[in-house]
Amino acid sequence: MRPTLDFPAPAAWTAGIDEAGRGPLAGPVLAAAVILPPAPIAGIADSKRLSAARRSELATIIRNRAVGWAIGRAEVEEIDRLNILQASLLAMQRAVAVLTPKPSLALVDGRDKPRLPCRVEAIVGGDASVLAIGAASILAKVARDAEMIMLEQRYPGYGLARHKGYGTREHLAALRRLGPAPIHRRSFKPVRTLLGLGYVASGSARAVSRVAVKAKRP
Repeated sequence: MRPTLDFPAPAAWTAGIDEAGRGPLAGPVLAAAVILPPAPIAGIADSKRLSAARRSELATIIRNRAVGWAIGRAEVEEIDRLNILQASLLAMQRAVAVLTPKPSLALVDGRDKPRLPCRVEAIVGGDASVLAIGAASILAKVARDAEMIMLEQRYPGYGLARHKGYGTREHLAALRRLGPAPIHRRSFKPVRTLLGLGYVASGSARAVSRVAVKAKRP
């Protein structure tokens, strides 16, 4: 993994950005923005290649050593209204909006660029090749997994703590048994199909939107 970050002056801060939660049938999508220090942090890799325990360890190190970090989010209602791509880009915008210091360059994993008040470069496979993006992928994944574990207590029976909202066999069986909960994405085909078959949604479909959940204070 190449440490592409160079810090000749505070005005040259570079942020890595990545999201977690594009594929699941339930829960918000979260994005992290991270500005790393000049000294590399050992062990950073694409969050999908790390165990949950290792991700948690690295997330603590990243939060403690980063020059700045922030997490933004888009709620289920926004995912259904905008589509998952636009909601993911919105979460990235919200993360950068509360990030301190402000970057002059943002490196984003993938092909799509959020509209930001700085130069943006999209890098396919960036979570596995750019340290700052890898760090962002870890923070986003750890934050979202923790939220899904908490949502399991609010919406028991779906197995959210185990599959984190992904469309596993267990999750699909629970959806057929219980019907969709307010945290399920109505725009995603498996949920939409169940509702079309007459399954009753459990609880209220109202979602509360929050701009960002966390940011490192200067």
